[in-house]
Amino acid sequence: MPSTVKGVISRSKGDPVELVDIVIPDPGPGEVVVDVKSCGVCHTDLLFRDGGVNDKFPFLLGHESAGIVSEIGEGVTDVEVGDFVILNWRAICGICRACKRGEPWYCFDTHNATQKMTLAEDGTELEAALGIGSFAEKTLVAAGQCTKVRESDPAVVGLLGCGVMAGIGAAINTGGVTRGQSVAVIGCGGVGMASIVGSKLAGAGTIIAIDRDPTKLDWAKERGATHTIDSSDLDEDGVVSAVQELTGGFGADVVIDAVGRPETWRQAFYARDLAGTVVLVGVPTPDMELSVPLLDVFGRGGSLKSSWYGDCLPERDFPMLVDLFEQGRLPLEGFVTERIGSDGVEEAFEKMKRGEVLRSVVEF
Repeated sequence: MPSTVKGVISRSKGDPVELVDIVIPDPGPGEVVVDVKSCGVCHTDLLFRDGGVNDKFPFLLGHESAGIVSEIGEGVTDVEVGDFVILNWRAICGICRACKRGEPWYCFDTHNATQKMTLAEDGTELEAALGIGSFAEKTLVAAGQCTKVRESDPAVVGLLGCGVMAGIGAAINTGGVTRGQSVAVIGCGGVGMASIVGSKLAGAGTIIAIDRDPTKLDWAKERGATHTIDSSDLDEDGVVSAVQELTGGFGADVVIDAVGRPETWRQAFYARDLAGTVVLVGVPTPDMELSVPLLDVFGRGGSLKSSWYGDCLPERDFPMLVDLFEQGRLPLEGFVTERIGSDGVEEAFEKMKRGEVLRSVVEF
């Protein structure tokens, strides 16, 4: 029988979010209902609210989540009622050309639940943010969006569902950071901070955190950065020179752009060593364009990569990272700045804009 629960929606572009009644349908074939225990307030949710993703309002926001499977639809075999799961927004298809060549983290046909959740007031269909929509007491997702892991603190491990996984994966999966390498991370929000943690986990020798906010640079030091650069008074060339100065004049082996702007990407491009790697994990907006001399691209060699969701495979990466957290080897708890109720999302957006939090986490 369909459930009516409270959920946080964005009704129109730029307007404050609302906590309203929403209807969760019974799961159909291949679908699962999850009792949401936690949901991180991610910058992507703010992008949805402000119309930076698309204009398919109203949105049911939220996607960085952990919870308990409460209902399963026909044909679901990978999870059972009672399983503790982390939700992911790239459920692989298993049959596209990327999956068939053994690279499912590049799946070109990821899928979501077929049915829509709706507004209780009038039946309007809701567009679930990143196919999840988990600023709600329950949500409906495709079974492949659920990854079973050992039970842990939902508010902490649920962050693997997006930002933390994107950052750790940008360093380890996409950037291929290895022992003794030098890494520079531009932008020390949640994703950038996770890139620093991932670089430390991989054994990087020099880890340089770059940001305009001294508080975030202090946080970066606490989480593994060996050096910091305050870029508030530096132009693009100044940031590049500062990275080179900290790496013997050569530049870093891997530079991760966790901001996603043309100027930060150029900083990353020129701040890397010859034949080094640039990883773009910050998400640009549709209007942004990049100009770099093609001869510089040729002459510097190396790799220019984009990191999709940290190029993760949830069924491989989530359980491993939760185990590392439980063993005390991965300090995920440091990403949770505050725990809030579902009526605190709009205020959490404002704190995010002011740079006061790494993650506010809604607990249900």
